[in-house]
Amino acid sequence: MHQELRLHGHIDDSIEYYVTVAAHQAEGCHFYERDDEVLRIFSPGNEVRLDRTGLRHWGNGGTFCEYMYGIDQPLPDLLKREVKNRLVMYGASYRDNGELEFCDDTSERIPYDTIFEEGHAISNCFFFVTGSIYGALKTQQEGLLCLLGKVLKRTPYVAANDDARLVDELFGLLGHKSHFYLIRLLNKKHQAYAELFRNLYFKYRTIPDEEYENLTVLAQRLGISDHQQKRIRIAVMYAHRDNRMVVDEYRDILVDCHLRGTISRQENARLTRLKTLATRNKIPPALFDPLEENLKYDKLVDQEQDYIAETREILSGLLLNRLRLDQAITRDDMVRLLEAKRLAMNNRDYLFDQILLETSKACDEMVFAGADVASVEKLSSIIDYFEHYERSVTEINNLAFMVGVRIEEPVLRGLQRSCKALDRLDQGLFDRLLFKDLLSNKFLGFYGRRKVLILRQALRQGWSVDAMIDALQNVSRDENLYGRLLGIVKEQLRIKYARAVTWQDRSALRDEVAAILVCQDGEKEPFPEQIFYDVMVNVEKEFFYLQELLPRIIRDSDIALREDFLINSGLDRFYIEELENSYLLRHGLDERVLSAVRKGTDGRD
Repeated sequence: MHQELRLHGHIDDSIEYYVTVAAHQAEGCHFYERDDEVLRIFSPGNEVRLDRTGLRHWGNGGTFCEYMYGIDQPLPDLLKREVKNRLVMYGASYRDNGELEFCDDTSERIPYDTIFEEGHAISNCFFFVTGSIYGALKTQQEGLLCLLGKVLKRTPYVAANDDARLVDELFGLLGHKSHFYLIRLLNKKHQAYAELFRNLYFKYRTIPDEEYENLTVLAQRLGISDHQQKRIRIAVMYAHRDNRMVVDEYRDILVDCHLRGTISRQENARLTRLKTLATRNKIPPALFDPLEENLKYDKLVDQEQDYIAETREILSGLLLNRLRLDQAITRDDMVRLLEAKRLAMNNRDYLFDQILLETSKACDEMVFAGADVASVEKLSSIIDYFEHYERSVTEINNLAFMVGVRIEEPVLRGLQRSCKALDRLDQGLFDRLLFKDLLSNKFLGFYGRRKVLILRQALRQGWSVDAMIDALQNVSRDENLYGRLLGIVKEQLRIKYARAVTWQDRSALRDEVAAILVCQDGEKEPFPEQIFYDVMVNVEKEFFYLQELLPRIIRDSDIALREDFLINSGLDRFYIEELENSYLLRHGLDERVLSAVRKGTDGRD
């Protein structure tokens, strides 16, 4: 049975340290020395010094931390789902063939800024050992990696900041006469910023401008760089349970695709659906960027090759037809490129952007060699059209799938400009590119569809921005009210009523809901009768589905029954999936019992 000694203190107003020493007879262990400038943690042959500006180490050991979502993660670790932590052994480096090698020179000085930049932004650990290993330093390092490496890469106690359990887990792997030394450094300023952002994000998801201003002021006062702010925000957003589930599933699919070197139609459809789900649930696109940058795949399904070949053919005109540059890319060619861009985005085909990048580099090289700069100007015009399309896709998807999205004048003016720019190429092009696929999306909900149809009509008929804002805000208010009424009604039914509600009960329930809204808002404005009616009808559909249909669907894997309900009920498909997930969790069922049925009804085959 081992004992532990702990030392806790502060270097300054930024850096806090926790030192833990574990041994079978730790009570007589003298392991530190402190003066005004330096804290030394030492054992025979090993030492770590903490001063005002950084850390210096000698001897064996290394540093580890939780992988912070969004930082560079080596591909081998990214491909292993169980790997959670970053581990760097002193004196270790990789040869050209990828093999790890050690040397006897393990001493290094590391500034605190570097520690929290290269590792975790908030918490990083350092360790060394005596008594278990012997020989030259590189031999000791190889031995420590064999003894502790696997556990250090996978243990959850690093992220939990649970040093007692972490030391227990690691010390059990060492010899009887061993001493284990752990130093954890915390960046208090980064931690304060992360806590405020976590509170705001978990409360609002879309943080109000006035609250975000408080966050900005805190970052400026604490002197936190923009890069570190972004890392912390991404890590906090990933930690949200709803975000993590979607992003992890997205990662798992990309990992499987990477390992096989190809992607199936089912996986492609699933990735697209997850991105749509992410938009609807206000999951930031930035959470997908690290995965897509590291796990790109080149081989796509056969039918995706036609538009790629067409794109390559059209863009090659910039390079081949130098003497007639104005005719190299025609208006019809630009329309075809935009159609190809739409297919590439729908299919998550990175080859399209790769071709564009290659063309851009070739144009730059031509100009550098003395060719007319008109080729670069023409390419810039093409990219401008792509940007009109991409921005419009983002803004319209936000409007369609996000509940409570802000209706902002600059966004609507930008959509008007993009619509005019694309329609100058071909009348009705904006409508074909932006609305055709969206309105056929099975996951587009009732209020999202209303907003999309209003926007479509407004752009077609040239409404003023004020008229667009009024119409869209009216739908958003109905959408928010529907969500509030649904939550209140379901809670009241759970507390006071049986599942079968009579018409007399409905009248009483309506009065109770009105009273609750008055309590919450302090206003006595009556809510529209139609919205309350829709809520009650949909609640009855929900109860019927959970009580009568879903058990049969699970028992018989009845794809047709589920699809019939989804089509005829009018309920939001995302909402149905949330109900199904809650049902499975409540009854202790594995999600896989519904996976085949969902694939069949959601068009994922």
